[in-house]
Amino acid sequence: MVHLSTVEKDSAAQAPPLKGLENVKLEQPDENELTETVYGSRFAAEGLPSTHMPEREMPKDIAYRLIKDHLSLDGNPVLNLASFVTTYMEEEAEKLMGEALSKNFIDYEEYPQTADIQAKCVNMIARLFNAPTHDEADNAMGTSTIGSSEAIMLATLAMKKRWINKRKEQGKDYSNPNIVMNSAVQVCWEKAARYFDVEEKYVFCTADRYVIDPEEAVSLVDENTIGICTILGTTYTGEYEDTKKVNDLLVAKNIDCPIHVDAASGGFVAPFVKPDLEWDFRLEKVVSINVSGHKYGLVYPGVGWAVWRSPEYLPQELVFNINYLGADQASFTLNFSKGASQVLGQYYQFIRLGQAGYRSIMKNLTRTADYLASCLQTLGFIIMSQGGGEGLPLVAFRLDPALVVREDFSRSRCDSLVTDIGMAVKTLMSMDKERIDTHLEHVKKNTTRTGKVSGKHAHHQYKKEKHSLQGKTDKTHPIC
Repeated sequence: MVHLSTVEKDSAAQAPPLKGLENVKLEQPDENELTETVYGSRFAAEGLPSTHMPEREMPKDIAYRLIKDHLSLDGNPVLNLASFVTTYMEEEAEKLMGEALSKNFIDYEEYPQTADIQAKCVNMIARLFNAPTHDEADNAMGTSTIGSSEAIMLATLAMKKRWINKRKEQGKDYSNPNIVMNSAVQVCWEKAARYFDVEEKYVFCTADRYVIDPEEAVSLVDENTIGICTILGTTYTGEYEDTKKVNDLLVAKNIDCPIHVDAASGGFVAPFVKPDLEWDFRLEKVVSINVSGHKYGLVYPGVGWAVWRSPEYLPQELVFNINYLGADQASFTLNFSKGASQVLGQYYQFIRLGQAGYRSIMKNLTRTADYLASCLQTLGFIIMSQGGGEGLPLVAFRLDPALVVREDFSRSRCDSLVTDIGMAVKTLMSMDKERIDTHLEHVKKNTTRTGKVSGKHAHHQYKKEKHSLQGKTDKTHPIC
């Protein structure tokens, strides 16, 4: 998800970093004092350009070092335990992906083997999700995406268009579509509903339930419902929503309503840790599934996948047959040009690890998550997530945000985290409430996680919107 950047006014662009420093000037170096080294050059004295493209060139080694220095203030991805995104791949995978940086994935005619690799990945994922493959007259289909957000947008479009077509055939009004989902959905679901004019019908979480309630979800379905979204691994507690119960209720009540499963996080976990869990195409009402390759698919961001049960659930008018650079191709995507590296990285992981490799990694992560949960419970925290493979390898506990156990989160790193948490608890216990509240208020108002003054990435005109769940209820959105 990319933030909306503000274009600085000229006055702000020329302002000092803090008020009160207007009269403090940096002494300009003498030309004879400058050298060709990075920190002896004029570029180090001038600072990085921020608002105007510079007129003159910069030596490549200096450009590299100054940007690298600037990025050193970012957090360490390996230590970011609030994110599911993959932070480790083998050198061979990185080399393969690097060699494909210049390939435009959409150019099937020029890069047919790369396009073939996407087809291989789609086939593997579809079968992992138990897509029907026995009917010669019908077939499942899928596509790669930039991530699960794009996949969810495509799935929403498909459900809406299919619903519209049915309403038109019946001679009924098709102006008020709605979709049923848990209020704990990732923000891309809110975007999909808003962008494509679909009303959101939420099953709200309660003090002791953070997943969708199947009975309530089905009760919200009416003639204008395009589908129900269930989540295989919520981003808050990692729980798997009961897709089978939703499916069975729809079947028992003879309700014609499709289910889309948001398996962004759990799609590459559940099949290996809990293979008997019925959440996928084994259920007749499940018509489409998305999954993130850059989460537990173990590929660097960003790559996602969308799979449909059959052409019945992907209306033909949404698919464009395009002759591009000499080749006919069927396209269902929100973007066009994109790099080929992530798709190749996904295929590398599939054939390098195989099912046995994924199974070993996911079970190791599950054991580590269970160990971490036990340690935190011993320290007095209340564990909100489920262990034993009943949910994602995620540890959610009260008083602090959830911690994600990724591929590179080893036992030794876990022990270090437990030690740090123990020290933090000890420090918090020694602080009075007023001091804690004052500190939290200061952080909230003035700084980002790197300590810099906040506000650059939020345009003032959009700060107080009231159409999202965050705007309406002060809901926070976890990082994915």
